[in-house]
Parts: sequence; structure tokens; C-alpha cells
Amino acid sequence: MPDAAPIDTDHHRPRFHIRPATGFVNDPNGPVLIDGVAHLYFQFRAPMHHPGAQVLWGHATSEDLVRWTLHRPAISPHPVLGDREGAWSGNTVVREDGAVVAFYSGYRHEHPFQSVQAAVSTDGGFSFGEPRQVVADPAPEEGVRQLRDPFVWREDGTWRMVVGAGDERRVGSTRLYRSEDLETWTFEGLRASAVRGAIAEVDTGDMWECPQLVRLDGEDVLLIASWSEEVGIGQVLSVRGLERRGASDEELVVRRLDAGSNFYASSAMRESPHGALVWGWVTEGRTDAAAETAGWSGTISLPRVVRLGPDGSVLSAPVPAVDSLRQEELSGTSGTEVGAQLEVLVALPDGVASARAVLAFSADERLVIELDRDAGEVRIDRSEASVLEGSHGGVTRISAAFGDTAEVRLFLDGSVVETFTSGGRVATTRVYPAAPPPWRLEHDGTADVRLWRLGV
Repeated sequence: MPDAAPIDTDHHRPRFHIRPATGFVNDPNGPVLIDGVAHLYFQFRAPMHHPGAQVLWGHATSEDLVRWTLHRPAISPHPVLGDREGAWSGNTVVREDGAVVAFYSGYRHEHPFQSVQAAVSTDGGFSFGEPRQVVADPAPEEGVRQLRDPFVWREDGTWRMVVGAGDERRVGSTRLYRSEDLETWTFEGLRASAVRGAIAEVDTGDMWECPQLVRLDGEDVLLIASWSEEVGIGQVLSVRGLERRGASDEELVVRRLDAGSNFYASSAMRESPHGALVWGWVTEGRTDAAAETAGWSGTISLPRVVRLGPDGSVLSAPVPAVDSLRQEELSGTSGTEVGAQLEVLVALPDGVASARAVLAFSADERLVIELDRDAGEVRIDRSEASVLEGSHGGVTRISAAFGDTAEVRLFLDGSVVETFTSGGRVATTRVYPAAPPPWRLEHDGTADVRLWRLGV
């Protein structure tokens, strides 16, 4: 492998998003508050794309949800037990005695399912003991082909669990279980399911990964990651219409949670001082070879406060504490020099129908943000964002973007771009300009523009 770029000179590397210095990061897992401190776990492999690399649970903590301290991995595979080839995705809960219990997928290469494991932490979530399988694998006659990613919560004094599944009929589903003690679990049937392709304009996949169940405005809402044999990872979808247990195709309202190309495998904290919060895996927008050369891949999104929207969707906003990342307000004048950690606020004044802002990396590299009030749309164009081989391009469109005002907040952290709109929509994308900062923010003066340098 070519020498990786030095960490302190790699302008693509995020600074305020969670990730270790090197290695492969993917799904966030088990965000939980313990004595007022947020703990977030994540899938981590120190070797990048080595086929034999075992997946660990990386671990970070924060007192404000935006400044994170990395710790040693909290879960490492046991040499002979049910996670011996990888501790894959799941979540955590706090038991009545204060112990933290992690439920997760145990990977064994020769086994047909990623069986549900449980491990207990008695040191406040910093390390977990030996795993134990707590849910029986599906019987052969059920026709289940994929099983993984438990999510556990407490409801009306009873513990509940959903596990992602897919069957031989190409039906993605969540399997529902109940327990009184977190030890013995009873299967209660499917919580929801859909045949792939049965819901117009949304590819629901033939397996539902990383299911999360949140309660928003008194309604249960599933968040699932659509996966299929042909495509692999798809999109994070919100699933409403769960009034009937076992709800399927025609009863469900399915929408994308994030309009961008680089958000997957969401993980939810059901309760916080801000309400339900969601994180996601920010996938790479470049080839595996390019990431291998850099020596790192993947990061975790900013935490998002979620709520129900009027059109059946789930809306998102950055957690309020992101404002504390502002180190300095810069001039909003076109041509202002900016760095790789930046917040951009673009707002259309009353009577202005559209505006365009350009983050100019070099004479040949730029990210274009367009607001169109009449179309209710924001366009994020990274077609010319990088001259580097292996970098992805394309245009992301955010529809139904605006509320009472027409504005966007864009957070840039190295190569990570998270764009939130005033209508509660969000899109996550990546950019990899060859040119290092300083860059320039240019606009035509029709919009109100504010800029902040961000830092931790």
C-alpha cells in the first residue's frame, strides 16, 4: 500500500466528526446516556479492507454531543464464542442495576446468520464481558436468509427487540421479540415487512439492516437501512404506518431519511434532552483504492434531532450544540477565504426566487449550492468538486426543502458535507478537492450569506 497522507496535512480528513486516526469506520452503534455523558460505539477495523480483519466496537464519549473523546475499543471478538470473527452492529441499554448491556450481531463466517449476542459492562460502558447468544436463530422452515442488527428498548415495563431480516421471497422485515429480564426472549412475529419493489419510488431492498424504532409525537417509527444482493447498501428509510403489528406494503409510508449519497446505517438514541437523536455512517465518496491510499475510510455524522413531517417523512435538524463549534464569524462577502472546517448559512430574502453559492477549491474544482424557492429545491453539485482520480461526483437534489423561510445550513468538515434545510431536510455528501485550503466562498450577492470557522 502507498504511504498514507500524514494525518495533520490531510485536508480531506474530518476534525469534528468521530473517527480514529486511521482504519475503517462504518455503522454507529448503541448511543446511550450514562450519568449525563453520551457514549457512542461504532464498527471499526484497524486494517482498511483486509478480508480477515475483525470488526470491533470503537468507543467515544461526549458531554455535549459535538466534542468527542476516543477510547479503547469496548468490544473485541472472543476467540471461540459467538462473535469470534466480528462484533457487528447492535445497540445498548442500561439495566435497572446500572449495568450496560450491549446487544449485537455475532459474525461467524461459516454460520448462516449473525446471531444475536449480549454482553454486559459493569464499568459504565467502557468494556464488555463475554458474549452469549440470547435469541434463537430462525427455523429453516421460515425461509429467512439474512438476520442481523438487534435494537432493544423498554416499553411499558417490558423489554422489546427488533432484528433486521430478509427472506427467500425478497421480503425485507423486522422481527419482534419481548423479554421481562433481558435474558430470555420470545419471538412475537414480524413488526413490519415489505416485498422489494412494492412501494413506489423507494427501493426497500430485500433485507432490512440496522433497524431502529423511535417514538415521535406518540407514533412508532422504524428507521431501516435497505440492503440487497445486487446493490449492497442502499438508503436509510423511515417507515410509518405501524399501527398494526406485522404491517406490510400497502399500509406503510416509506421515505428517505437523508437525500444525499453518503449516509447509511442510522443509529438512534430514543431519549435525550433534545428528544430522539439519530447518527449515521458517512460513507466514502471515492473508490476503495483512493481510501486505501489515504489510510482511512468512513466517519460518523453529526447527531440529528428528528421529528415527524406533515408529508409522512421524518425531518432532521442538527443538534443545537453544533453552534458551540463556531470559533469565528467570517465576512459573508463573496470571495472570502475559508478553511476546511466551515459552516455556511445561505438564506433567500423575501422576494428573491433563487441564489447560487460556490465553494471554490481551485480554478478547476468547486462545489455549487443552488436554492430555488419556486421549485422548493436545493441542489448540491459536486460534478467539478475534484480532479483526483477515484472521487465521485454528481448532483444531489433536496426536494420540499423549505419551510417558512428558504435557507440552508451547510457544515463542511474536510471531505464531509452535511446540508440541512429550513424545511427539515438533510443531505450528506463528500468532496475531495486536490487543492488544500485556503478556499473561497463566492456568491452573486442575491442571498444573505453568513460564514463561521468551526473547530473543537
